[in-house]
Amino acid sequence: MLTAPQPEFLKTYWENCFDLENHLQAFLKIDRETLQTQLQERRHAVAELGQHFDWELVNDFYRDRVGTAYIFELAAWHLESCDYIGDMVRLIADVAQGRVLDFGGGIGTHSIAAASCPEVTEVQYLDLNPVNCEFVLDRAQKLGLSDKLQVASTLESDRAFDTIMCFDVMEHLSDPSSQLLEFHKLLDSDGKLLINWYFSKGFGNEFPFHLDDPGIVEGFFETLRSNFVEVFHPHLITTRCYRKV
Repeated sequence: MLTAPQPEFLKTYWENCFDLENHLQAFLKIDRETLQTQLQERRHAVAELGQHFDWELVNDFYRDRVGTAYIFELAAWHLESCDYIGDMVRLIADVAQGRVLDFGGGIGTHSIAAASCPEVTEVQYLDLNPVNCEFVLDRAQKLGLSDKLQVASTLESDRAFDTIMCFDVMEHLSDPSSQLLEFHKLLDSDGKLLINWYFSKGFGNEFPFHLDDPGIVEGFFETLRSNFVEVFHPHLITTRCYRKV
C-alpha cells in the first residue's frame, strides 16, 4: 500500500517519535532498563485505576489520580503505534496553520508535530494532568520549541484558533456535545477541527473510563452534524477533519 511522503520538517518523528524515550528517561530520572520495564508493566495502569471510575469526578481522575501512569501508558502506545500515529502527524502537516489548540494533548506528540510545521505560528497545549504538562514543557525546551509551544492546564484566552486538535479525548468527557460547541466558538470561521473518538469500553471492559451511553453518543453526533461539515482527507485513520457550517 502506498503511503504519503514524510514531511522533511517532521522526519524526527519517524526516527524516534521526537526523541520520546530519551525525554522520558531524563524527565523521570531513571535508567534505560527501568524505563523499558515500566513501559511494559504500566501499559494498562490507567485502566486498572479506572475500574471504579466515577463520572462525577472525571476531572479529578485525570488531574490528580493518574499521575505518571498515563505517561507510561501513552508512551507505550505511541511507540508501538508509530506508523498509525504517523498518519495523524501527516494530517497535521497537511492541515495545521496559524494558531493551534491541542486539547487534551497527553505526552505532546501532536503539539510537537504542529509546532514543527512552518505554517503554524503558535501552539497552545492543554491538559488537566500536571505531570503531562511538566513533561511537555520539558520536551518543548529540549526540542527548541519553547517560543512556539505554550503549555497550560486551563485555557485563559477566548482568542480564535485556526486549527483545533482533539485526539482520544471526547470519550473521556461526560458531555462531549458541550465540548464540540465550545470548539465551534473557539474555531476561526475558516479554521479546521481535527478530531477522533472511541465511544466504547472495549470488548472486555479494557476502557472502563470511556463514555458509551447511547443517548449521549447520539447527541454528540447530532451536534457534530449540525455545526460542522467533514473535509475529506486521504489518510486511513480514525481522525477526521471538519470545518464550521
